[in-house]
Amino acid sequence: MSNRQDKARPSEQAVEQELYAKHQKIYPREVHGIFATLRIIGVLVLLGLYYLLPWFSWDGHQAVLFDLPARKFYIFDLTFWPQDFFYLAALLIIAGLSLFFFTALAGRLWCGYACPQTVWTELFLWIERKIEGDRPKQMKLAKSPWNTNKLVRRGSKQIVWILLSLWTGFTFVGYFTPITELWQSMLQFDLGPWETFWVFFYGFATYGNAGFMREQVCIYMCPYARFQSAMFDKNTLVISYDPNRGEPRGARKRGTDKEAKGLGDCIDCTLCVQACPTGIDIRDGLQYQCIGCAACIDACNEVMDKMNYPRGLIRYTTENALEGKPSRVLRPRIFVYGLLLLLITAAVFYSIATRVPLELNVMRDRNTLYRETNQGLVENIYTLKILNMDDTAHTYRLTIDGPPQMELQMARDVLRVERGGVMEFPVQLRIDPVHLEKTGYDIQFHLEAVDEPELTVTQTGRFIGPAMR
Repeated sequence: MSNRQDKARPSEQAVEQELYAKHQKIYPREVHGIFATLRIIGVLVLLGLYYLLPWFSWDGHQAVLFDLPARKFYIFDLTFWPQDFFYLAALLIIAGLSLFFFTALAGRLWCGYACPQTVWTELFLWIERKIEGDRPKQMKLAKSPWNTNKLVRRGSKQIVWILLSLWTGFTFVGYFTPITELWQSMLQFDLGPWETFWVFFYGFATYGNAGFMREQVCIYMCPYARFQSAMFDKNTLVISYDPNRGEPRGARKRGTDKEAKGLGDCIDCTLCVQACPTGIDIRDGLQYQCIGCAACIDACNEVMDKMNYPRGLIRYTTENALEGKPSRVLRPRIFVYGLLLLLITAAVFYSIATRVPLELNVMRDRNTLYRETNQGLVENIYTLKILNMDDTAHTYRLTIDGPPQMELQMARDVLRVERGGVMEFPVQLRIDPVHLEKTGYDIQFHLEAVDEPELTVTQTGRFIGPAMR
């Protein structure tokens, strides 16, 4: 019994060490190649949009501004209101379908090239390399004792990281508070409590995620890493090492006859491991920690070029292709995801392009079904609410479509509503009961802009009369 326990202890200790071992910092090697270039372009475009968009003005307002107090959301020439909330739901559906489409097609493209965690981590890594040097210099600096050089380099890096993080938080708040006003308030040390909180909160999140946790966010915190395999199949393009070509691996000099030594193309340089931002060895097969950044492909291709071997020992390929089986990248699920994505996106854009920036709500007085006037007429009272969602003021005319003898009574013939304005006003509908052929009628309220006739909206209301005898 004791022998069994003794045999079990080493494996239990190994598991315990793996679970509770101190995290080892990863120093990704800088690589160059087509995928590194694409990643840099993605970083520049996405960060450029994020940091610069709030500073652009458009038609008298910030180009992109989510004005929560006024309940207006400006995106260039478009103004959205809380009533347009379904567009946000449609946007989330499009994002979900896009994730399914690109994951089924080529794995974690989102993670490797466009995820905010990846984008800001790339920026923080670039700053780290500029101040501390490349991978070997960073590792040497980490092992060296604290001295003036180490203190200056580490301190400078932290200061730049903190300033960048605070600027990121400031920019984030600038999407909700006009950024020019926010800038003036900051210079005068007059930021509001909520603005201050979110600047520091978002800055702290950026500093922690991109500066310290980095790959741990992708490996342990991101749920996508756990369920991505549900969208994979053997025809999904994934970054893979070709063991049939690379094994058996082994070091050798350039020009060595690998066939004579019985070696594959892999020279076991481990540059693919050193380039990986999550620290995995792609040669061990597909792993959920892989974020699909393709840094290992660029690193391996550089080595293959130096050895005069064909590129592609590590490449985008499918499991079926690696096993020598027929591979179909364009398969039914890709077409289904793509078609749904195309249709929903087209429908949303069409809806936005043709939407009428005008809303009319008809609220019938529910205190009484109807009332009789001194002239013996049957009257229903309504409260109408006009919301002008356009960027210019308009004058509107209200008409009704109902029984010919029905009269519309209102205080004014025309109604002027300022841009972004709301107007509530009462109206009465009256009719002689002799003209009522039934108890209730659906009445169409038509609201049309006098200065812009194509700006019109129709809303249905219910007219209730006395019970028929």
